[in-house]
Amino acid sequence: MLVNRPINLRTVVRISPVKVAITWLMVLAENLLMILLPLFIGFAIDGVLSNNLQPLFVFALIMFALVVIAVVRRFYDTRVYGGIRVRLAKRVERNLRGASVSVKDARLTMSRELVDFLEDDLPNLFTSIIQLVAAVVILATFHIKLALCVLSAGLVMLLVYFGFHRVFAQLNGKLNDQLELQVHVLSGQPFPAIALHFERLKRCEIKLSDTEALVYGLIFLILFAAILTNLWMVGSLIDPTVGQVFSIVTYSLEFVESAVMLPLTLQTLARLTEISQRLNRQDVQMDIKESVHEA
Repeated sequence: MLVNRPINLRTVVRISPVKVAITWLMVLAENLLMILLPLFIGFAIDGVLSNNLQPLFVFALIMFALVVIAVVRRFYDTRVYGGIRVRLAKRVERNLRGASVSVKDARLTMSRELVDFLEDDLPNLFTSIIQLVAAVVILATFHIKLALCVLSAGLVMLLVYFGFHRVFAQLNGKLNDQLELQVHVLSGQPFPAIALHFERLKRCEIKLSDTEALVYGLIFLILFAAILTNLWMVGSLIDPTVGQVFSIVTYSLEFVESAVMLPLTLQTLARLTEISQRLNRQDVQMDIKESVHEA
């Protein structure tokens, strides 16, 4: 139950902890099977070439299990998180009984983002973490320097993001402030006030987008530098084969693809933290007319 507890990701999970745990277990199983696919493809190829079809049947079984788990999880997720959204909306509405309709509408919409994160973003984060670990381990089997290179790039990437973390929080706060005025503006304000509202929304979104572009441009430069460094360090290997070079580049690229999910998730968490603070405010009474006419 959410009664007498602040609204955040932890308390949202506590609405249906067992059901959410089941979804996470299915996500884990799905990702483990995905990681096993390349290995069992190799076994199947070797088996077929030696006239042994058993590895092929095992590979087919893994594929079938992967499809079943993926489909069942999506059926199950929709129902579990749909129920959580309803119960969360009731709690948010109860907390906002003294607020204006405009604030209620905005915050009820924002509260759904907490559940959206659990349903959509968190499984992707699980996938990225598993792929990151697998990529680093496999690169280390070729040469420890290859693994250390991508790990160092990942650390620098996180440092770059944390340098902008507060900026993201402030920009998300300004955007949410403006969104809370929307219903009020559209329901009774003259056209110039409506135009001003959407102009302010546009400015907030542009500032947020520009900051994202700058941060992710820096992050991609760092990660791509790691790929080039790993390619250059192939010379450290003793008589590397074409297949080894291909694997090193492939797993380095996979590390980059997975690593980018970390700052994306951190940015989402920054927005959700601001939303949680907003949902837990006691001072829900707002002088909207004054806010609308602010310069």
